[in-house]
Amino acid sequence: MELFGTDGVRGLAGGKLNAMNVMRLALAAGIHLRKSSKYNKILVGKDTRKSGYMIENALVSGLTAVGFDVVQIGPMPTPAIAFITENMRCDAGIMITASHNPYYDNGIKFFGSEGNKLGKSCEAEIEEIYNNMSRLENAFVTKKEIGRSQRIDDVIGRYIVHIKNSFPTKYSLYGKRIVVDCANGAAYIVAPMVLRELGAEVIVLANEPNGYNINTNCGAMHPEVLAQKVIETRADIGIALDGDADRIVIVDEKGEVVDGDKLIGALAIHLKNEKKLANDKVVATVMSNQGLEDYLLSHGVTLERSDVGDKHVLEVMKKIGSNFGGEQSGHVIFSDYAKTGDGLVSALQAFAYMIETNKKASEAFDIFESYPQEQANLKISHKLPIDEIQGVKELFAEIESKGMRYLVRYSGTENLMRILLEGKEQHALHIMMDKTVKFFKKALV
Repeated sequence: MELFGTDGVRGLAGGKLNAMNVMRLALAAGIHLRKSSKYNKILVGKDTRKSGYMIENALVSGLTAVGFDVVQIGPMPTPAIAFITENMRCDAGIMITASHNPYYDNGIKFFGSEGNKLGKSCEAEIEEIYNNMSRLENAFVTKKEIGRSQRIDDVIGRYIVHIKNSFPTKYSLYGKRIVVDCANGAAYIVAPMVLRELGAEVIVLANEPNGYNINTNCGAMHPEVLAQKVIETRADIGIALDGDADRIVIVDEKGEVVDGDKLIGALAIHLKNEKKLANDKVVATVMSNQGLEDYLLSHGVTLERSDVGDKHVLEVMKKIGSNFGGEQSGHVIFSDYAKTGDGLVSALQAFAYMIETNKKASEAFDIFESYPQEQANLKISHKLPIDEIQGVKELFAEIESKGMRYLVRYSGTENLMRILLEGKEQHALHIMMDKTVKFFKKALV
């Protein structure tokens, strides 16, 4: 069984992520982390899914069985785990979440001692250990070496202070009416609290998790609910988080969803104008629109592209010395304040930009024209290496000859092929997408 996907381990709770598999994963991770351990302590947090209880207990059992002490902090956003892992001097942090997926899925994300997601080589080693039963069985400790677990309920204050410190002290949210949709997820307590402490009038949606309603008709996956509330309450802006609060979707005062690329573009130029954009470089993924790249270039900012996934964005940011990047989907990374995408940090930076420019959201984020795009998700029966599919090179050459940009990749968690085409002319794009889908259906379905 292949464990790690594009963002940690994810699957059906009780299926791929059953108690036995999770405990094996915890044992494997513990063996791997033992080599670099300084504090003999691992942090564990989770979102609000009911299955989090099962997975949390299995993780604790596995980690204590190989000698680690475990600190459990309950429901907290993914970026909070990254921050608190480093802040509390832990060897690693583990977040139990399936992000924007339905309640019946769950997942596990690993962070190193400095709050960064584990790299591919670390994941590969953990997976190798996971599949080596004799190594797992020989790792059990006894007597005084067995670890202990401790539950701490007051770490939320550390994260709130950290988040508020990312917002310029010269600004206040006093007089702003903000609707926040917490997705019945990990930020259901912290998000309204931060905004109210900064002076905003806050209208809260989806902040009553019951273990099953995370992301259900709410949050970043359903911004239409937020949009309706923004119009109804005449709010200045609306923000929707996903289940683990590492991404954000913004709705302007007219109830229109702000395009993720335009959010990245506006915040990048805001940082540049504030002389806070390192090396005048921004990182976005291969999914981002060419319009973003053209807009940034017109302002003297270079766009570098990464593979899909915020950890890949961060890897390229480090490589080129940038402190800002993000994904079209709403994962935005301000590395001066966070080690991963953080929906609340992104929201506060967006508010600061609006205050600084004295613009309404509809004006502040409508900054360039996007090129037309078409996307398709194709259910497939098998995953052949794309470059080995007969005729694929000729297909890609035809797409490029028409002045179009393409991205074809497999989903890391499902039997899906994701296809993106981008060009200047919508009709030609539609025709080419139809041809591309038919080609891959013949080859893979």
